[in-house]
Amino acid sequence: MKSVFFTGATGGLGQVCVQALSGRGWQVFAAGTNEARLAQLGQLPHVVPVRMDVCSQQSVEDARDAVLQHTDRLDVVVNFAGISAFARLVEGQALPILQRNLDINLMGTARVNAVMLPLLERASGRIVNCSSSVGWTTAQPFAGAYTASKRALEGYNDSLRRELMFVSIPVIKLQFGAYNTDMVGQLEAQFDQTLRQTTRYQAMLQRLWPLMLAVLHSSRDPREVVPVVVKALESPRPRRQYRLGTGWALSLLELLPEGGVDRLYRLLGRLAQGRRKTT
Repeated sequence: MKSVFFTGATGGLGQVCVQALSGRGWQVFAAGTNEARLAQLGQLPHVVPVRMDVCSQQSVEDARDAVLQHTDRLDVVVNFAGISAFARLVEGQALPILQRNLDINLMGTARVNAVMLPLLERASGRIVNCSSSVGWTTAQPFAGAYTASKRALEGYNDSLRRELMFVSIPVIKLQFGAYNTDMVGQLEAQFDQTLRQTTRYQAMLQRLWPLMLAVLHSSRDPREVVPVVVKALESPRPRRQYRLGTGWALSLLELLPEGGVDRLYRLLGRLAQGRRKTT
């Protein structure tokens, strides 16, 4: 039986993937922080729940020790643990929010891979890192913390791939768009909080709100990612990256040059200023 260590297993995307892998006969070490959801996953065949905080080196090492009670090797490590943020980069709690995104999305992935690498080497395994569509599309305002963490993860992933190819461990990158998970509701709450707290961007955010709602409410079914994840884990010759679910708004913006995107946002800013003067 092949084994996988799967972080972010208690998140919306992680849960559906763990369920699918259990059904395919994988032994899944499902790692996360939500104890109630871990208990639910532990009821599935071949699933071993592991409570782990990717921000803690000791917690990651304890998770490795929990795996070693069952096996001394891993065929795959999948890094799905991550957060998003709708926040400013120069107001309020900008720096703590940026730090948390980097610590979970980038450093959490790096901690897990470093600690689990010896188990992967014993099985000639592979690593799957979950990035995002923001990792490769043009950067958007008020998503800077999340974008910075995913852009950094992209660089980390590609460098790691070119290091581990010398020891025959593939490193695969997933670039998923927005899916209908708890994260969507969290982003709406963060938007409301930002709108209440900002001293500079109220008019602009009110102008962006309908567009943001349209994008969030067009998010896709999480089950759509399962076949892609299965390919990344089971294909004898996996691709370097798998891309799925990039939203229509980001796809349209990719048709414009960078200067064109800047002009579009300047236009929205002028419209917002004009609205504020007339109200």
